[in-house]
Amino acid sequence: VTGSLHLGEGVEMIMPGDNTQISAELIAPTALEKGARFAIREGGRTVGAGTVTEIIE
Repeated sequence: VTGSLHLGEGVEMIMPGDNTQISAELIAPTALEKGARFAIREGGRTVGAGTVTEIIE
């Protein structure tokens, strides 16, 4: 599902090995639950991965 990521205030880039919190806004309704794992892909490559920690309606 396509969406946009929002980094924390003052964060411009996340480097390999960094841990951070982001928020994501998806363009289509998608069933997610706390604890679900996800991957972030760009241009056919996986550029990030994580775990859902909170659902914001």
